[in-house]
Amino acid sequence: MANKKPGFFSHQTLEKNIGWMIIASILVVSFAGLVQIVPLFFQHSTTQPVAGVEPYSPLRLMGRDVYIREGCVGCHSQQVRVLAAEVQRYGSYSTAAESVFDHPFLWGSKRTGPDLARVGERYSDDWHRIHLRDPRKVVPESNMPAYPWLEKTVITGQNVAERMRALRALGVPYTDADIAAAPKAIEGKTEEDALVAYLQELGVGVRKAQAKQAEDARKAEAAKKAAAPTAQSAVQPAAQAATGG
Repeated sequence: MANKKPGFFSHQTLEKNIGWMIIASILVVSFAGLVQIVPLFFQHSTTQPVAGVEPYSPLRLMGRDVYIREGCVGCHSQQVRVLAAEVQRYGSYSTAAESVFDHPFLWGSKRTGPDLARVGERYSDDWHRIHLRDPRKVVPESNMPAYPWLEKTVITGQNVAERMRALRALGVPYTDADIAAAPKAIEGKTEEDALVAYLQELGVGVRKAQAKQAEDARKAEAAKKAAAPTAQSAVQPAAQAATGG
């Protein structure tokens, strides 16, 4: 028995043959990855937009492309992590449902500059324009490069309709009317206009939806408390009558 030759399908085959070890490792890792990733394509929490998230307008869509082209994603993340310090600084943590219309998503992992997932409406349009043209004028310690050419580069005539059709093929619910009106929506606009419009809406819809949900919950709780004394006063006479009081 001690001299029995092991079969091909044994640990010794993998331990003595690096080629088979690599192939087996790739198969195991691939299977484990699919088990984790494939179910996410069928969960509503990752495939349905959260309240407040809508497809990008033509101007914002062009601004997003400028953001990608200029490498902003290399220094600014768009993902608030579930850490107390991050939530206190940036606002509610990010969820996958916020990015269902993003192709590709821009979560990022590096923060040379601050996270931008909730930057919308935190500053005025003029602040953003000055910051893009000369960052040191508003943030003296900034090491962000300036982008003065965006102010003078007009985006009229760019292929916004084709971009929207491509996104519709990926599941973004643009209508024919949306696509037909897109060239007119960006007419006369500059790349700076587009980028500012993109930045000014980041996280705004989610923030407003969360505020509305909190307000509705507060009103429901107040109504419940207001109804409680009325119900109690109605019970007391019935109880007194039953006891002859």
